[in-house]
Amino acid sequence: MHNRRVEVQRRRGVWADVKRDWRLYALLALPIAYFVIFKYLPMAGNIIAFRRFVPGGSMFGEQWVGLRYLRMFIEDPTFWQVFRNTVVLGGLSLLVVFPIPIVLALLLNELRGQRFKKFVQTVSYLPHFISVVIVAGMILQLVSLHGTVNQVLKATTGSTVNFIQDADWFRAIYVSSDVWQTAGWGTILYLAALTQIDDTLYEVARIDGANRWKQTWHITLPGIAPAVVTLLILNIGSFLSVGFEKILLLYNPLTYETADVISTYLYRVGLVSNNFSYATAIGLFEAVVGLTLVFGANAISRRVLGAGLW
Repeated sequence: MHNRRVEVQRRRGVWADVKRDWRLYALLALPIAYFVIFKYLPMAGNIIAFRRFVPGGSMFGEQWVGLRYLRMFIEDPTFWQVFRNTVVLGGLSLLVVFPIPIVLALLLNELRGQRFKKFVQTVSYLPHFISVVIVAGMILQLVSLHGTVNQVLKATTGSTVNFIQDADWFRAIYVSSDVWQTAGWGTILYLAALTQIDDTLYEVARIDGANRWKQTWHITLPGIAPAVVTLLILNIGSFLSVGFEKILLLYNPLTYETADVISTYLYRVGLVSNNFSYATAIGLFEAVVGLTLVFGANAISRRVLGAGLW
């Protein structure tokens, strides 16, 4: 009886909070509707990974085929090639692209000239606002056979490199362009985290004789560790979802060997070849791997660092 009374009082308290702050709850309506309509309801379409889908027929497939499409991509050598390319590009993004905003934020934090600091910040995060289509166009123009890079190479070495059609150069072009486009924007997040560190910690460290390197190692890095861990876990979760748009705009059949990734392979198999069930099976596999990586990274983070997303 007592537990029931407590439950009734709790429900009344919840409804009282909703009635008091209904304007704040109303602001959540559109975001919730967006996620329900465009994120959760489409999950029902994953059923066609186990059913044969025919365009024009039932949206949930015509015939149950079980794990047929799962076996198809497991036995498909092309899938494992694009899977390897995805892992390599994702790994390079984590090893090269992810740490650079941290380093840039630490360097900017050491600057005392506010004008120069603001200038560097502005120049570094402006590329984030440039459309991926424009970025891809700029890259193709720069590294084309008669582009700026080859003009410099021709003037200095007398030879040119066909970067666009050379599969060995694709990963370097993709990662370097990703650094240019995302480093400045990521720096903002770490600079915001740096502002939360208590200045008295630095004063005490200076009194104890700690130099700037020791202050950075023992105060600054631990201070931004929660932000680093959170973003790292999120990046690991999207490990297999490397930039579809940029790769689609930059690659060509001559660079498939190193450039073709799961997302572009899904595009060709699903939309171009109309093999929707097979593409859905691969997409479901990618999602399960991503979810596993998120849970694994969060568990390791909580065990090693004592902090995680949840």
